[in-house]
Amino acid sequence: MSHELVQRLFLRYFDNPILARLDDAAVVGVSGVEFQVSGLPGPKPETRNPKLAFTTDSYVVSPIFFPGGDIGKLAVCGTVNDLAMSGATPLYLSAGFILEEGLPLEELERVVASMAAAAEAASVHIVAGDTKVVDRGKADKLFINTAGVGVVPAGVELGSDRAQPGDVIILSGTIGDHGMTIMSQREGLRFSSPLQSDCAPLHSLVAAMLDTLTPLPLGEGKGVRALHCLRDPTRGGLATTLNEVAIKSGVGIEIDEKAIPVRQAVRAACELLGLDPLYVANEGKLVAFAAPEAADALLAAMHAHEHGREAAIIGRVTAEHTGRVVLRTPLGARRILDMLVSEQLPRIC
Repeated sequence: MSHELVQRLFLRYFDNPILARLDDAAVVGVSGVEFQVSGLPGPKPETRNPKLAFTTDSYVVSPIFFPGGDIGKLAVCGTVNDLAMSGATPLYLSAGFILEEGLPLEELERVVASMAAAAEAASVHIVAGDTKVVDRGKADKLFINTAGVGVVPAGVELGSDRAQPGDVIILSGTIGDHGMTIMSQREGLRFSSPLQSDCAPLHSLVAAMLDTLTPLPLGEGKGVRALHCLRDPTRGGLATTLNEVAIKSGVGIEIDEKAIPVRQAVRAACELLGLDPLYVANEGKLVAFAAPEAADALLAAMHAHEHGREAAIIGRVTAEHTGRVVLRTPLGARRILDMLVSEQLPRIC
């Protein structure tokens, strides 16, 4: 329904070539500008006539504290990750707070301290912000809006419309951890194996992936251009993200269910609650579409990084059944994975 709302209302009024791409971040060219960026991970960004990545997101997660993170860490990591999916080196964030009257000051301080720690870990600065207080009952404790700006290195061209037949699809790790953690906390569920959110900044993982491709000859489908698309499978989970890429690129996608890593605790929780982990949100995972020649190098770089140790090739892009995602089950059957048509887990980010 959110997808339809964007298509039928917002794009109808705000439509322009940059917005119409509907990637995790907008990439815009800036002419006549030169500046230096140092001390940040990844390939050295373009400093003359750079391409900038720009994104914004709002966070209304409930509860605001959960195993593995909180609304503050989530706000920083989520915005950093949206920038990283464009290949950008994140630089600056803004933070807007909507506070409900009566929110304990110690809870707010805990969130702000968490945001500061997450920003320091991601090597970004919070340089602008705003605070509003609403009447009691007009919000649920605390909402946060963030915007972020980063610089895209020269030669990096990523987008949901760039996946090509023959591409391998690489998932950086297990799915469903964040969504099921939020569900268990919200509903007071307890499992023998505790669930924990995968909330984490992925910019250094993306930088490592680009670093391993940078020395290769640059050309169409070579060097950093061998990496065609990065996506952050948050709302709607892995299945919805794959559907969005299939539609935007006009390709078909086939994935192998056995190749998709899912923690046993998450799988058990999903089975108990009748949910499909393929549609459960993630906050510290990425999906990469790359030329098959780059697959080994990318996997090696990801396995060497703390946020990519469980990375695996889960499928391929095909010229068949365009706009569709097909799942091969462990029994050898095939089924179509549709885009999520209703929200399994509301307010997970």
